[in-house]
Amino acid sequence: MAQFESATESHPKEMSVRWDPAEACRPIIDDAPVFYPTAEEFEDTLAYISKIRHQAESYGICRIVPPASWIPPCRLKEKDMWEHSKFSTRIQQIDLLQNREPMRKKRGRKRKRKRHSRRGTGKACANSEFEPNSTSDCDEKFGFQTGPDFTLADFEKHAADFKECYFGFKDAESDQRTNVLTESNKRWEPSIEDIEGEYWRIVEEPTDEVEIYYGADLEAGAFGSGFPKAASTANGGSSDHYVKSGWNLNNFPRLPGSVLSFEESDISGVLVPWLYVGMCFSSFCWHVEDHHLYSLNYLHFGDAKVWYGVPGSSASMLEKTMKRHLPDLFEEQPDLLNELVTQLSPSILKDEGVPVYRVVQQAGEFVLTFPRAYHAGFNCGFNCAEAVNVAPVDWLGHGQNAVELYSKQHRKTSISHDKLLFRSAKAAVQALWERSVLKETTANLKWNAVCGKEGVLTRAIKTRVEMLEERVKSLPNCVKLQKMGTDFDLNDERECFTCFYDLHLSAISCKCSPERYACLRHADFSCSCEGDDKFVLLRYTIYELKRLVEALETGANLGIDRHVSEIKSSEPKESSQCSMKVVLESQQDSLNVRASPMKCEDSDNYNKVLSRNDDDKCNCCIDLNIGMKPDEGENKTLEVTGGVRSLEDTCVSVCWEERKAIAHSIERSLDMQLVRDSKSSKECAISKSDLTMSAMNNWNTSSHGDCKLFGVDLLFPDQHPTVLSSNLLTTKRVDSSGVKRSNYLIKEFTTCVEPIHFGSIMAGKCWCSKRAIFPKGYKSRVDFFSVLNPGKICGYISEVVDAGLLGPIFKVTMEECPSVTFADTSAQKCWELVVQHLNQEILRQSSLGVQGQLPPFHMQSVNGLEMFGFLSPNIIQGIEALDPDHLCGEYWNNKCNETASFGDIGWHQ
Repeated sequence: MAQFESATESHPKEMSVRWDPAEACRPIIDDAPVFYPTAEEFEDTLAYISKIRHQAESYGICRIVPPASWIPPCRLKEKDMWEHSKFSTRIQQIDLLQNREPMRKKRGRKRKRKRHSRRGTGKACANSEFEPNSTSDCDEKFGFQTGPDFTLADFEKHAADFKECYFGFKDAESDQRTNVLTESNKRWEPSIEDIEGEYWRIVEEPTDEVEIYYGADLEAGAFGSGFPKAASTANGGSSDHYVKSGWNLNNFPRLPGSVLSFEESDISGVLVPWLYVGMCFSSFCWHVEDHHLYSLNYLHFGDAKVWYGVPGSSASMLEKTMKRHLPDLFEEQPDLLNELVTQLSPSILKDEGVPVYRVVQQAGEFVLTFPRAYHAGFNCGFNCAEAVNVAPVDWLGHGQNAVELYSKQHRKTSISHDKLLFRSAKAAVQALWERSVLKETTANLKWNAVCGKEGVLTRAIKTRVEMLEERVKSLPNCVKLQKMGTDFDLNDERECFTCFYDLHLSAISCKCSPERYACLRHADFSCSCEGDDKFVLLRYTIYELKRLVEALETGANLGIDRHVSEIKSSEPKESSQCSMKVVLESQQDSLNVRASPMKCEDSDNYNKVLSRNDDDKCNCCIDLNIGMKPDEGENKTLEVTGGVRSLEDTCVSVCWEERKAIAHSIERSLDMQLVRDSKSSKECAISKSDLTMSAMNNWNTSSHGDCKLFGVDLLFPDQHPTVLSSNLLTTKRVDSSGVKRSNYLIKEFTTCVEPIHFGSIMAGKCWCSKRAIFPKGYKSRVDFFSVLNPGKICGYISEVVDAGLLGPIFKVTMEECPSVTFADTSAQKCWELVVQHLNQEILRQSSLGVQGQLPPFHMQSVNGLEMFGFLSPNIIQGIEALDPDHLCGEYWNNKCNETASFGDIGWHQ
């Protein structure tokens, strides 16, 4: 580096001025739109980009001029960074960007033309350290070779000297040229149009060799960002606004509403900005962003940057045009456009009918490029820019196209598209539930805007599901299907060994090489083994994915009022066997699976979906909680036979004998001795005969669409029988005066829960616990102190609703004021919210001097399971009767262990 510095300090021996304005090749093309957001519009970055998208996307590129008041401080200009921080450069051969021979024809030749890039003929030019790499390297592939390291101060001087020498305006009088004039006491400089014309002359009609340096792709995390960061503004002040701004490129990729916010890794250049330190003619060649992402570029300081853009809809036209005009280069290197080393004049593109537009970016301005929009350009002099990517939800469709294209090109991906897609879907489902059950917020309304039948997120998910379903159907019938473990790609991204397709959603492998995976498109490439030895891993079944699609389509309903994929039932038919015939709608083939009670020792098998083994049960409802780790030893086999490829909604044929068997099972459940702590003398009573008759009547009166064999849906009538409606707790005003706080609740309040609706069984880890089963649609009523007037007792309705991917949601609503609602994913926490709200009201009224108020409750004084009724013996019996096949394995296994322990105690006694 010292040699270079000594060389640059010396004046070049001689450099003849070769610029001739008459030879200019400036393209005449239309400008892309320019936008001037107001200060208010500028506050919400992604909202503004969404606002201008419909107008700007057809150009592929646009310029955004911030409000005059937005002037972020640039850390790069601080003395320590400016004079001491060094960055690497690359050498660009501008005259070879378009007109060059294929490398195979150039072997053995050396360039002997005059150079105009480095100053003079000193040691730096002769020193091999700063020359292009050896011929053996560059003969293989054309590219940009490594240049010397610079500080910003040194590079500014180098860039200024080159520009002065090239255009010959050093010491020149202003009247010698007829172009741009500056102040009368300053020297003349070439205009942007002058530089643009000369740049394209060099590219299209080179006569001399022109080499320059470019500090490109400098990671902001290592060299430093031009935008302020929190750590650099510890003293606060005016910089705080810029630290948190969405236009600060350190924040931009992960803004709320960008699916890149779900990416955990800091991917350089995608989520971590890159810096670009340019000089006159330094170039960025035609390319699209990785994964066809949006990009945002900010010019911190310096001379202008000239851009050219082609809309994403015309990307294929540009590619065909470049291949047609540069056939030898593309024949030698088919992926040439991925290397960012080739230009083609916008004039040629325009003549070929490719829409191309121009942008001139000045310091302090942004340039936005849209998905799959090719862009290229050059710098007019010394400057510094910073760029990064972003992915609003509308990008998802473009991103899917990108990964499919990469697979065909056998090109590696830099992000897992499927991870981002399904994490976005999970966030959307949660937001829709919050909007439906709790309240509307700005955040969940934004997610609501991309859902619904025509929402961009719904369409992206639906397209991906259809693609996966088609690929699963195309597999040989003998290939086994298995549930993919959640830790499959937890630590490392998994990709197809042949095309590098991301395997987050599905993969195929073989017993001969269990750690070698392929995508479903390349199932035949994995090995030559027979199909019986191969197995497919699916993260979600088609049934689960279709359920997700319906959850997104139904928006606020989210399957709360009905299961999003109800299992259809046919009319009862006489049968000689009490078996379940599962017919998958997309196939004529069927699978006979015998329903048998689960044994306690088979706890690991309760998540099995479909199996060849007739002795195993069939479980149609899979736990949809994304991100939950499987239990140790969980069986994830998901095998199908007879050509069945669609694991989707099932039509269940129930024989008449099974109805009788179910009724008998209910009676048997009611006769079981419960080993539980019970308060039966203080709770509502229900007779075995009444419950059995109620269940049987329900089979006869309910619509066949509600009759489900997997977790029999014994829906009690909405107007429950008189025997269930007795309320043993009289509503009364409670006087707490003179009562000690301890034991107050226990002495004065007795819980009595009325079952209203027993619901239906759902299989999956979240739908039961060791202590209770949580049926979907379960509803009960209980009296408790009013959160609006603690001196009174009122009714509360407790419900278990299906929130799709989130599993069960426990909801408590005041009967007399339905707008007062509490909800959580835990029954205990749900009732704790009630108690918390009650305590707040007690303290508020006490502070106002209201007499006769209750003392604040302890959270432990209310048992959520008890308040829902899940610990009431009569309700336990009714719920257990819904699960004769013991689909809720965790609950039944624990109960079996409790019974065994109780038996051991009795035997020893």
